Amino acid sequence: MADSAEKSVCVIIAAKNASDTIGLAIASALREPEVAEVVVIDDGSNDGTAAVAAKADDGSGRLLIHEFEKNRGPAAARNHAIEISKAPLIGILDADDFFFPGRFSSLLARDDWDFVADNIAFVTADTVPDAHARLDHFDARPRFLNLVAFVEGNISKRGVRRGEIGFLKPLMRRSFLDAHGLRYNEALRLGEDYDLYVRALAKAARYKIIHSCGYGAVVRGNSLSGSHRTEDLRRLYEADRAILAKGGLSPADAAMIRRHERHIRDRYELRHFLDVKSQSGMAAAATYALRHPLAVPAIVGGILADKTERFRRGGAPIAHSGANGLRYLLQAAPE
Repeated sequence: MADSAEKSVCVIIAAKNASDTIGLAIASALREPEVAEVVVIDDGSNDGTAAVAAKADDGSGRLLIHEFEKNRGPAAARNHAIEISKAPLIGILDADDFFFPGRFSSLLARDDWDFVADNIAFVTADTVPDAHARLDHFDARPRFLNLVAFVEGNISKRGVRRGEIGFLKPLMRRSFLDAHGLRYNEALRLGEDYDLYVRALAKAARYKIIHSCGYGAVVRGNSLSGSHRTEDLRRLYEADRAILAKGGLSPADAAMIRRHERHIRDRYELRHFLDVKSQSGMAAAATYALRHPLAVPAIVGGILADKTERFRRGGAPIAHSGANGLRYLLQAAPE
Protein backbone atom coordinates (compact mmCIF):
# COMPACT_ATOMS: atom_id res chain seq x y z
CA MET A 1 0.00 0.00 0.00
CA ALA A 2 1.55 3.26 -1.13
CA ASP A 3 0.49 5.27 1.89
CA SER A 4 0.33 3.29 5.13
CA ALA A 5 -1.74 6.07 6.75
CA GLU A 6 -4.44 5.96 4.04
CA LYS A 7 -7.79 5.42 5.73
CA SER A 8 -8.97 2.25 4.03
CA VAL A 9 -10.24 -0.10 6.75
CA CYS A 10 -13.71 -0.62 8.19
CA VAL A 11 -13.60 -2.40 11.53
CA ILE A 12 -16.79 -4.30 12.31
CA ILE A 13 -17.69 -5.16 15.90
CA ALA A 14 -20.75 -7.34 16.51
CA ALA A 15 -21.59 -6.98 20.20
CA LYS A 16 -24.03 -8.80 22.48
CA ASN A 17 -24.01 -7.74 26.15
CA ALA A 18 -20.42 -6.49 25.89
CA SER A 19 -20.61 -3.36 28.02
CA ASP A 20 -17.60 -4.45 30.08
CA THR A 21 -15.29 -4.80 27.07
CA ILE A 22 -16.63 -2.81 24.12
CA GLY A 23 -14.84 0.40 25.11
CA LEU A 24 -11.39 -1.16 24.88
CA ALA A 25 -12.21 -2.81 21.55
CA ILE A 26 -13.41 0.46 19.99
CA ALA A 27 -10.50 2.49 21.36
CA SER A 28 -7.98 0.03 19.93
CA ALA A 29 -9.60 0.30 16.50
CA LEU A 30 -9.93 4.10 16.48
CA ARG A 31 -6.25 4.37 17.46
CA GLU A 32 -5.17 2.93 14.10
CA PRO A 33 -4.58 5.63 11.42
CA GLU A 34 -5.65 3.28 8.60
CA VAL A 35 -9.15 2.91 10.07
CA ALA A 36 -11.81 4.91 8.21
CA GLU A 37 -14.83 3.45 10.02
CA VAL A 38 -15.65 1.52 13.16
CA VAL A 39 -19.12 0.03 12.85
CA VAL A 40 -20.61 -1.40 16.03
CA ILE A 41 -23.76 -3.50 15.76
CA ASP A 42 -25.42 -3.94 19.15
CA ASP A 43 -27.05 -7.31 18.58
CA GLY A 44 -29.99 -7.13 20.97
CA SER A 45 -28.05 -6.34 24.15
CA ASN A 46 -29.80 -5.63 27.43
CA ASP A 47 -26.81 -4.27 29.37
CA GLY A 48 -26.37 -0.85 27.77
CA THR A 49 -23.68 -1.95 25.30
CA ALA A 50 -24.60 0.75 22.76
CA ALA A 51 -24.44 3.53 25.37
CA VAL A 52 -21.03 2.37 26.57
CA ALA A 53 -19.85 2.15 22.96
CA ALA A 54 -20.89 5.75 22.35
CA LYS A 55 -18.69 6.89 25.24
CA ALA A 56 -15.66 5.49 23.41
CA ASP A 57 -16.15 7.90 20.50
CA ASP A 58 -12.99 9.94 19.87
CA GLY A 59 -14.79 12.74 18.03
CA SER A 60 -13.25 11.86 14.66
CA GLY A 61 -16.61 10.97 13.12
CA ARG A 62 -15.46 7.42 12.38
CA LEU A 63 -17.66 5.58 14.92
CA LEU A 64 -21.08 4.38 13.79
CA ILE A 65 -23.38 2.46 16.15
CA HIS A 66 -26.51 0.58 15.10
CA GLU A 67 -28.81 -1.36 17.42
CA PHE A 68 -30.85 -4.48 16.66
CA GLU A 69 -34.00 -4.70 18.76
CA LYS A 70 -33.68 -8.48 18.89
CA ASN A 71 -30.61 -10.70 18.77
CA ARG A 72 -29.99 -11.84 15.19
CA GLY A 73 -26.55 -13.44 15.55
CA PRO A 74 -23.06 -12.39 14.51
CA ALA A 75 -23.52 -13.25 10.83
CA ALA A 76 -26.52 -10.95 10.47
CA ALA A 77 -24.78 -8.21 12.45
CA ARG A 78 -21.67 -8.37 10.28
CA ASN A 79 -23.66 -8.43 7.05
CA HIS A 80 -25.55 -5.32 8.14
CA ALA A 81 -22.29 -3.58 9.00
CA ILE A 82 -20.85 -4.45 5.59
CA GLU A 83 -23.90 -3.00 3.86
CA ILE A 84 -23.86 0.33 5.71
CA SER A 85 -20.09 0.84 5.52
CA LYS A 86 -17.96 2.01 2.60
CA ALA A 87 -14.25 1.42 3.26
CA PRO A 88 -12.59 -0.96 0.76
CA LEU A 89 -11.12 -3.27 3.42
CA ILE A 90 -13.10 -5.03 6.16
CA GLY A 91 -11.70 -6.23 9.46
CA ILE A 92 -13.57 -8.16 12.17
CA LEU A 93 -12.94 -7.42 15.83
CA ASP A 94 -14.70 -9.38 18.55
CA ALA A 95 -16.26 -7.17 21.20
CA ASP A 96 -14.07 -8.59 23.98
CA ASP A 97 -10.79 -8.41 22.04
CA PHE A 98 -8.47 -5.60 20.88
CA PHE A 99 -5.86 -4.60 18.31
CA PHE A 100 -2.25 -4.00 19.21
CA PRO A 101 -0.92 -0.63 17.97
CA GLY A 102 0.36 -0.78 14.40
CA ARG A 103 -1.58 -3.86 13.37
CA PHE A 104 -2.76 -2.53 10.03
CA SER A 105 0.55 -1.07 8.95
CA SER A 106 1.92 -4.62 9.03
CA LEU A 107 -1.07 -6.17 7.28
CA LEU A 108 -1.06 -3.51 4.56
CA ALA A 109 2.67 -3.63 3.85
CA ARG A 110 1.99 -5.64 0.68
CA ASP A 111 -0.99 -5.62 -1.67
CA ASP A 112 -0.89 -9.24 -2.91
CA TRP A 113 -3.92 -10.72 -1.13
CA ASP A 114 -7.71 -10.85 -0.93
CA PHE A 115 -7.66 -11.94 2.74
CA VAL A 116 -4.72 -11.34 5.07
CA ALA A 117 -4.39 -12.45 8.70
CA ASP A 118 -1.73 -12.08 11.36
CA ASN A 119 -0.77 -13.87 14.56
CA ILE A 120 -2.91 -13.69 17.70
CA ALA A 121 -1.75 -13.21 21.28
CA PHE A 122 -3.89 -14.73 24.02
CA VAL A 123 -4.11 -12.65 27.16
CA THR A 124 -6.12 -12.81 30.35
CA ALA A 125 -8.22 -9.86 31.42
CA ASP A 126 -5.77 -8.87 34.16
CA THR A 127 -2.80 -8.78 31.77
CA VAL A 128 -4.45 -6.61 29.10
CA PRO A 129 -2.98 -3.31 30.41
CA ASP A 130 0.63 -4.41 29.96
CA ALA A 131 0.16 -6.83 27.06
CA HIS A 132 1.63 -4.46 24.47
CA ALA A 133 4.82 -4.03 26.49
CA ARG A 134 5.18 -7.81 26.66
CA LEU A 135 4.41 -8.43 22.99
CA ASP A 136 7.06 -10.46 21.18
CA HIS A 137 8.16 -9.29 17.73
CA PHE A 138 8.16 -12.03 15.12
CA ASP A 139 9.40 -12.27 11.57
CA ALA A 140 6.39 -11.92 9.24
CA ARG A 141 7.31 -15.03 7.18
CA PRO A 142 4.33 -14.61 4.80
CA ARG A 143 2.64 -17.67 3.35
CA PHE A 144 -0.55 -18.37 1.45
CA LEU A 145 -3.28 -20.85 2.36
CA ASN A 146 -5.24 -22.92 -0.11
CA LEU A 147 -8.65 -24.40 0.63
CA VAL A 148 -7.27 -27.77 1.74
CA ALA A 149 -4.86 -26.21 4.25
CA PHE A 150 -7.53 -23.88 5.62
CA VAL A 151 -10.20 -26.55 6.10
CA GLU A 152 -7.72 -28.97 7.63
CA GLY A 153 -6.79 -26.23 10.09
CA ASN A 154 -10.43 -26.11 11.20
CA ILE A 155 -10.65 -29.79 12.10
CA SER A 156 -10.12 -30.15 15.82
CA LYS A 157 -7.50 -32.54 17.02
CA ARG A 158 -8.02 -34.74 20.07
CA GLY A 159 -7.51 -32.73 23.24
CA VAL A 160 -7.68 -29.40 21.41
CA ARG A 161 -10.92 -27.49 21.08
CA ARG A 162 -10.06 -25.57 17.90
CA GLY A 163 -7.60 -25.70 15.08
CA GLU A 164 -5.11 -22.89 14.63
CA ILE A 165 -6.13 -21.56 11.24
CA GLY A 166 -9.83 -21.19 11.99
CA PHE A 167 -9.20 -18.78 14.84
CA LEU A 168 -7.43 -16.17 12.66
CA LYS A 169 -9.05 -12.77 12.04
CA PRO A 170 -8.28 -11.79 8.45
CA LEU A 171 -8.66 -8.42 6.82
CA MET A 172 -10.92 -8.86 3.77
CA ARG A 173 -11.09 -7.02 0.47
CA ARG A 174 -14.62 -5.73 -0.10
CA SER A 175 -14.22 -5.84 -3.89
CA PHE A 176 -13.58 -9.60 -3.74
CA LEU A 177 -16.65 -10.20 -1.58
CA ASP A 178 -18.82 -8.10 -3.88
CA ALA A 179 -17.45 -9.61 -7.10
CA HIS A 180 -18.42 -13.09 -5.92
CA GLY A 181 -21.60 -12.21 -4.02
CA LEU A 182 -20.12 -13.37 -0.72
CA ARG A 183 -21.65 -12.54 2.63
CA TYR A 184 -21.97 -14.35 5.95
CA ASN A 185 -24.51 -17.18 6.12
CA GLU A 186 -27.10 -15.84 8.58
CA ALA A 187 -28.41 -19.34 9.32
CA LEU A 188 -25.14 -20.05 11.13
CA ARG A 189 -24.34 -19.15 14.71
CA LEU A 190 -21.26 -21.35 14.77
CA GLY A 191 -18.60 -21.42 12.07
CA GLU A 192 -19.95 -18.46 10.12
CA ASP A 193 -16.37 -17.25 9.57
CA TYR A 194 -15.21 -20.69 8.44
CA ASP A 195 -18.09 -20.95 5.96
CA LEU A 196 -17.40 -17.52 4.42
CA TYR A 197 -13.68 -18.17 4.02
CA VAL A 198 -14.20 -21.63 2.51
CA ARG A 199 -16.59 -20.19 -0.06
CA ALA A 200 -14.07 -17.44 -0.82
CA LEU A 201 -11.22 -19.94 -1.20
CA ALA A 202 -13.42 -21.97 -3.53
CA LYS A 203 -13.48 -18.80 -5.67
CA ALA A 204 -9.65 -18.74 -5.69
CA ALA A 205 -9.22 -16.10 -2.99
CA ARG A 206 -5.60 -15.33 -2.08
CA TYR A 207 -5.52 -15.92 1.70
CA LYS A 208 -2.25 -14.70 3.16
CA ILE A 209 -0.88 -15.24 6.67
CA ILE A 210 1.90 -13.26 8.31
CA HIS A 211 3.36 -14.38 11.64
CA SER A 212 3.83 -10.96 13.24
CA CYS A 213 1.19 -10.28 15.90
CA GLY A 214 -1.42 -7.54 15.88
CA TYR A 215 -4.55 -9.07 17.43
CA GLY A 216 -5.17 -9.56 21.14
CA ALA A 217 -7.70 -12.24 22.11
CA VAL A 218 -8.85 -11.98 25.71
CA VAL A 219 -9.37 -15.42 27.25
CA ARG A 220 -12.54 -15.51 29.34
CA GLY A 221 -14.32 -18.47 30.85
CA ASN A 222 -17.74 -17.15 29.82
CA SER A 223 -16.93 -16.32 26.20
CA LEU A 224 -19.91 -16.78 23.88
CA SER A 225 -17.57 -18.12 21.20
CA GLY A 226 -16.74 -21.04 23.45
CA SER A 227 -20.33 -22.34 23.62
CA HIS A 228 -22.82 -23.51 21.04
CA ARG A 229 -26.10 -25.35 20.63
CA THR A 230 -26.59 -28.78 19.13
CA GLU A 231 -28.62 -27.15 16.37
CA ASP A 232 -25.62 -24.95 15.50
CA LEU A 233 -23.55 -28.05 14.73
CA ARG A 234 -26.24 -29.42 12.42
CA ARG A 235 -26.42 -26.16 10.50
CA LEU A 236 -22.65 -26.08 10.14
CA TYR A 237 -22.32 -29.53 8.59
CA GLU A 238 -25.28 -28.68 6.35
CA ALA A 239 -23.34 -25.60 5.20
CA ASP A 240 -20.50 -27.91 4.15
CA ARG A 241 -23.00 -30.01 2.22
CA ALA A 242 -24.31 -26.89 0.48
CA ILE A 243 -20.78 -25.98 -0.66
CA LEU A 244 -20.25 -29.50 -1.97
CA ALA A 245 -23.62 -29.47 -3.74
CA LYS A 246 -22.67 -26.38 -5.76
CA GLY A 247 -19.81 -28.32 -7.34
CA GLY A 248 -16.86 -26.81 -9.16
CA LEU A 249 -14.37 -28.02 -6.54
CA SER A 250 -11.19 -29.94 -7.23
CA PRO A 251 -11.19 -33.55 -5.99
CA ALA A 252 -8.76 -32.61 -3.17
CA ASP A 253 -10.89 -29.64 -2.08
CA ALA A 254 -14.10 -31.67 -2.11
CA ALA A 255 -12.47 -34.50 -0.14
CA MET A 256 -11.28 -32.12 2.56
CA ILE A 257 -14.68 -30.45 2.91
CA ARG A 258 -16.28 -33.89 3.19
CA ARG A 259 -13.80 -34.70 5.95
CA HIS A 260 -14.79 -31.51 7.81
CA GLU A 261 -18.48 -32.32 7.27
CA ARG A 262 -17.99 -35.76 8.85
CA HIS A 263 -16.04 -34.23 11.72
CA ILE A 264 -18.83 -31.76 12.53
CA ARG A 265 -21.56 -34.34 11.93
CA ASP A 266 -19.90 -36.70 14.40
CA ARG A 267 -19.87 -33.93 17.00
CA TYR A 268 -23.54 -33.29 16.28
CA GLU A 269 -24.49 -36.96 16.69
CA LEU A 270 -22.79 -37.13 20.08
CA ARG A 271 -24.42 -33.91 21.28
CA HIS A 272 -27.83 -34.99 20.00
CA PHE A 273 -27.51 -38.37 21.76
CA LEU A 274 -26.60 -36.62 25.02
CA ASP A 275 -29.51 -34.21 24.59
CA VAL A 276 -31.95 -37.11 24.21
CA LYS A 277 -30.44 -38.79 27.27
CA SER A 278 -30.72 -35.60 29.33
CA GLN A 279 -34.29 -34.87 28.29
CA SER A 280 -35.80 -38.36 28.06
CA GLY A 281 -33.47 -40.78 29.80
CA MET A 282 -30.98 -43.46 28.83
CA ALA A 283 -33.60 -45.79 27.32
CA ALA A 284 -34.70 -43.14 24.84
CA ALA A 285 -31.09 -42.35 24.00
CA ALA A 286 -30.33 -46.02 23.38
CA THR A 287 -33.39 -46.28 21.15
CA TYR A 288 -32.15 -43.29 19.16
CA ALA A 289 -28.76 -44.94 18.71
CA LEU A 290 -30.34 -48.21 17.55
CA ARG A 291 -32.44 -46.35 15.00
CA HIS A 292 -29.38 -44.48 13.72
CA PRO A 293 -26.64 -47.12 13.50
CA LEU A 294 -24.39 -44.94 11.35
CA ALA A 295 -24.20 -42.51 14.28
CA VAL A 296 -23.06 -45.16 16.79
CA PRO A 297 -19.29 -44.89 16.10
CA ALA A 298 -19.40 -41.12 16.61
CA ILE A 299 -21.41 -41.51 19.83
CA VAL A 300 -19.20 -44.22 21.31
CA GLY A 301 -15.98 -42.52 20.26
CA GLY A 302 -17.15 -39.18 21.60
CA ILE A 303 -18.15 -40.63 24.96
CA LEU A 304 -14.79 -42.37 25.31
CA ALA A 305 -12.98 -39.17 24.39
CA ASP A 306 -14.98 -37.21 26.98
CA LYS A 307 -14.26 -39.80 29.66
CA THR A 308 -10.51 -39.62 29.04
CA GLU A 309 -10.27 -35.87 28.47
CA ARG A 310 -8.85 -35.19 31.91
CA PHE A 311 -5.87 -37.38 31.05
CA ARG A 312 -5.07 -35.29 27.97
CA ARG A 313 -3.90 -31.74 27.50
CA GLY A 314 -7.03 -29.87 26.52
CA GLY A 315 -8.04 -26.28 26.25
CA ALA A 316 -8.65 -23.52 23.78
CA PRO A 317 -6.74 -23.06 20.53
CA ILE A 318 -3.22 -24.40 20.17
CA ALA A 319 -0.90 -21.81 21.68
CA HIS A 320 2.83 -21.27 21.65
CA SER A 321 4.69 -19.51 24.44
CA GLY A 322 6.66 -16.36 23.68
CA ALA A 323 9.71 -14.98 25.45
CA ASN A 324 7.75 -12.50 27.57
CA GLY A 325 5.00 -14.68 29.00
CA LEU A 326 2.34 -14.27 26.31
CA ARG A 327 0.93 -17.18 24.32
CA TYR A 328 0.49 -17.05 20.55
CA LEU A 329 -1.71 -18.86 18.07
CA LEU A 330 0.99 -19.37 15.44
CA GLN A 331 4.46 -20.59 16.23
CA ALA A 332 6.84 -17.94 14.92
CA ALA A 333 10.52 -17.01 14.82
CA PRO A 334 11.75 -13.77 16.43
CA GLU A 335 12.73 -10.91 14.15
